[in-house]
Amino acid sequence: MSNEPQSRLFFALSCPPALRKTISQWRASLSLRAGRPVPTANFHLTLLFLGSVDTTQIAGICEAASKIKGPGKSLNVHLDRLEAWRRAGALVLSPTDADTALMRLSYALEQAMLPLGQEKKQMEFRPHLTLSRDYRLPVPEACSQPDFVLRADRFALYESYKGSYRALAEWPLVHPSTVG
Repeated sequence: MSNEPQSRLFFALSCPPALRKTISQWRASLSLRAGRPVPTANFHLTLLFLGSVDTTQIAGICEAASKIKGPGKSLNVHLDRLEAWRRAGALVLSPTDADTALMRLSYALEQAMLPLGQEKKQMEFRPHLTLSRDYRLPVPEACSQPDFVLRADRFALYESYKGSYRALAEWPLVHPSTVG
Protein backbone atom coordinates (compact mmCIF):
# COMPACT_ATOMS: atom_id res chain seq x y z
CA MET A 1 0.00 0.00 0.00
CA SER A 2 1.29 3.43 -0.91
CA ASN A 3 1.87 6.25 1.56
CA GLU A 4 0.70 8.76 -1.07
CA PRO A 5 -2.64 10.57 -0.53
CA GLN A 6 -5.47 8.60 -2.12
CA SER A 7 -8.57 9.60 -4.07
CA ARG A 8 -11.55 7.36 -4.78
CA LEU A 9 -12.11 7.69 -8.53
CA PHE A 10 -14.48 6.54 -11.25
CA PHE A 11 -15.38 7.40 -14.84
CA ALA A 12 -19.06 8.09 -15.49
CA LEU A 13 -21.74 9.73 -17.59
CA SER A 14 -23.41 12.46 -15.58
CA CYS A 15 -27.16 12.58 -15.17
CA PRO A 16 -28.54 15.99 -16.25
CA PRO A 17 -30.37 17.97 -13.51
CA ALA A 18 -33.84 17.69 -15.08
CA LEU A 19 -33.48 13.90 -15.43
CA ARG A 20 -32.16 13.60 -11.86
CA LYS A 21 -35.29 15.39 -10.62
CA THR A 22 -37.62 13.19 -12.69
CA ILE A 23 -35.94 9.97 -11.55
CA SER A 24 -35.94 11.15 -7.93
CA GLN A 25 -39.69 11.82 -8.09
CA TRP A 26 -40.28 8.40 -9.66
CA ARG A 27 -38.13 6.75 -6.95
CA ALA A 28 -40.21 8.52 -4.26
CA SER A 29 -43.33 6.88 -5.72
CA LEU A 30 -41.80 3.47 -4.91
CA SER A 31 -42.23 4.22 -1.17
CA LEU A 32 -39.00 2.37 -0.33
CA ARG A 33 -38.71 1.20 3.25
CA ALA A 34 -35.27 -0.35 2.96
CA GLY A 35 -31.82 0.68 1.85
CA ARG A 36 -30.09 4.04 1.75
CA PRO A 37 -31.32 6.28 -1.09
CA VAL A 38 -28.52 7.68 -3.22
CA PRO A 39 -28.60 11.48 -3.04
CA THR A 40 -30.22 12.84 -6.20
CA ALA A 41 -27.16 15.01 -6.88
CA ASN A 42 -25.06 11.82 -7.11
CA PHE A 43 -27.07 10.10 -9.86
CA HIS A 44 -24.71 8.96 -12.64
CA LEU A 45 -23.94 5.98 -14.85
CA THR A 46 -20.53 4.51 -13.98
CA LEU A 47 -18.34 3.53 -16.93
CA LEU A 48 -15.34 2.29 -14.94
CA PHE A 49 -14.68 2.24 -11.20
CA LEU A 50 -11.01 2.78 -10.32
CA GLY A 51 -11.27 2.78 -6.53
CA SER A 52 -8.56 4.28 -4.33
CA VAL A 53 -5.80 5.74 -6.46
CA ASP A 54 -2.67 7.69 -5.52
CA THR A 55 -3.38 11.35 -6.24
CA THR A 56 -0.03 11.46 -8.07
CA GLN A 57 -1.60 9.21 -10.75
CA ILE A 58 -4.54 11.50 -11.57
CA ALA A 59 -2.65 13.44 -14.28
CA GLY A 60 -1.66 10.18 -16.01
CA ILE A 61 -5.22 8.87 -15.78
CA CYS A 62 -6.53 12.07 -17.36
CA GLU A 63 -3.88 11.92 -20.10
CA ALA A 64 -4.81 8.31 -20.94
CA ALA A 65 -8.54 9.16 -20.96
CA SER A 66 -7.96 12.12 -23.27
CA LYS A 67 -6.65 9.73 -25.96
CA ILE A 68 -9.84 7.69 -26.07
CA LYS A 69 -11.77 8.10 -29.28
CA GLY A 70 -15.38 8.76 -28.41
CA PRO A 71 -18.18 7.11 -30.36
CA GLY A 72 -18.57 10.26 -32.46
CA LYS A 73 -22.13 10.71 -31.25
CA SER A 74 -24.00 11.46 -28.07
CA LEU A 75 -25.03 8.42 -26.07
CA ASN A 76 -28.67 7.76 -25.26
CA VAL A 77 -29.03 5.19 -22.51
CA HIS A 78 -32.61 3.99 -22.12
CA LEU A 79 -33.08 3.15 -18.44
CA ASP A 80 -36.18 0.99 -18.62
CA ARG A 81 -35.61 -1.77 -16.04
CA LEU A 82 -35.81 -1.67 -12.26
CA GLU A 83 -33.59 -4.33 -10.70
CA ALA A 84 -32.59 -5.39 -7.21
CA TRP A 85 -28.99 -6.56 -7.18
CA ARG A 86 -29.08 -8.45 -3.90
CA ARG A 87 -25.45 -9.56 -3.97
CA ALA A 88 -24.31 -5.96 -4.48
CA GLY A 89 -27.06 -4.65 -2.21
CA ALA A 90 -28.35 -2.12 -4.72
CA LEU A 91 -31.61 -1.06 -6.31
CA VAL A 92 -30.80 0.14 -9.82
CA LEU A 93 -32.22 1.38 -13.09
CA SER A 94 -30.66 -0.35 -16.09
CA PRO A 95 -31.18 -0.61 -19.84
CA THR A 96 -32.85 -3.69 -21.30
CA ASP A 97 -30.45 -3.40 -24.22
CA ALA A 98 -27.08 -1.75 -23.66
CA ASP A 99 -25.91 0.41 -26.54
CA THR A 100 -22.81 -0.97 -28.30
CA ALA A 101 -21.12 2.46 -28.23
CA LEU A 102 -21.60 2.60 -24.44
CA MET A 103 -20.06 -0.86 -24.03
CA ARG A 104 -17.12 0.10 -26.27
CA LEU A 105 -16.48 3.27 -24.29
CA SER A 106 -16.34 1.34 -21.01
CA TYR A 107 -13.96 -1.21 -22.55
CA ALA A 108 -11.74 1.52 -24.04
CA LEU A 109 -11.44 3.15 -20.62
CA GLU A 110 -10.57 -0.18 -19.01
CA GLN A 111 -7.87 -0.82 -21.63
CA ALA A 112 -6.48 2.71 -21.34
CA MET A 113 -6.01 2.30 -17.59
CA LEU A 114 -4.04 -0.98 -17.81
CA PRO A 115 -0.62 0.63 -18.50
CA LEU A 116 -1.16 2.81 -15.43
CA GLY A 117 -1.47 -0.17 -13.14
CA GLN A 118 -5.24 0.16 -12.89
CA GLU A 119 -5.80 -3.54 -13.53
CA LYS A 120 -8.02 -4.24 -10.56
CA LYS A 121 -10.21 -7.25 -11.02
CA GLN A 122 -13.05 -5.72 -12.97
CA MET A 123 -16.54 -7.08 -12.94
CA GLU A 124 -18.38 -7.37 -16.21
CA PHE A 125 -19.67 -3.92 -17.15
CA ARG A 126 -23.39 -3.70 -16.44
CA PRO A 127 -24.66 -0.18 -17.14
CA HIS A 128 -26.89 1.12 -14.38
CA LEU A 129 -27.90 4.10 -12.29
CA THR A 130 -28.01 3.30 -8.56
CA LEU A 131 -31.17 4.43 -6.75
CA SER A 132 -30.47 2.92 -3.34
CA ARG A 133 -27.58 1.16 -1.56
CA ASP A 134 -27.81 -1.55 1.12
CA TYR A 135 -30.99 -2.74 -0.58
CA ARG A 136 -31.57 -6.49 -0.19
CA LEU A 137 -35.31 -6.87 -0.81
CA PRO A 138 -37.12 -7.94 -3.99
CA VAL A 139 -37.85 -5.40 -6.69
CA PRO A 140 -40.58 -3.07 -5.39
CA GLU A 141 -43.81 -2.57 -7.26
CA ALA A 142 -43.80 0.57 -9.36
CA CYS A 143 -46.85 2.67 -10.24
CA SER A 144 -45.34 3.13 -13.69
CA GLN A 145 -42.59 1.32 -15.51
CA PRO A 146 -39.27 3.17 -15.65
CA ASP A 147 -38.78 4.91 -18.97
CA PHE A 148 -35.88 7.35 -18.75
CA VAL A 149 -33.29 8.34 -21.34
CA LEU A 150 -29.92 9.51 -20.08
CA ARG A 151 -28.39 11.60 -22.87
CA ALA A 152 -24.67 12.27 -22.65
CA ASP A 153 -22.30 14.13 -24.94
CA ARG A 154 -19.30 13.76 -22.61
CA PHE A 155 -17.84 11.50 -19.96
CA ALA A 156 -15.94 12.53 -16.84
CA LEU A 157 -13.50 11.39 -14.18
CA TYR A 158 -15.14 11.80 -10.79
CA GLU A 159 -13.79 11.85 -7.27
CA SER A 160 -15.93 10.57 -4.42
CA TYR A 161 -15.34 12.56 -1.27
CA LYS A 162 -17.42 12.50 1.92
CA GLY A 163 -20.56 11.31 0.17
CA SER A 164 -20.52 13.66 -2.80
CA TYR A 165 -19.02 13.44 -6.26
CA ARG A 166 -17.09 16.07 -8.13
CA ALA A 167 -15.87 15.98 -11.71
CA LEU A 168 -12.09 16.35 -11.97
CA ALA A 169 -11.99 16.35 -15.78
CA GLU A 170 -14.32 15.65 -18.71
CA TRP A 171 -14.00 14.69 -22.34
CA PRO A 172 -16.41 15.01 -25.28
CA LEU A 173 -17.94 11.96 -26.90
CA VAL A 174 -18.38 13.96 -30.11
CA HIS A 175 -15.33 15.82 -31.36
CA PRO A 176 -16.09 18.99 -33.30
CA SER A 177 -15.33 18.43 -36.95
CA THR A 178 -12.68 20.63 -38.41
CA VAL A 179 -13.92 22.86 -41.16
CA GLY A 180 -11.38 23.25 -43.96
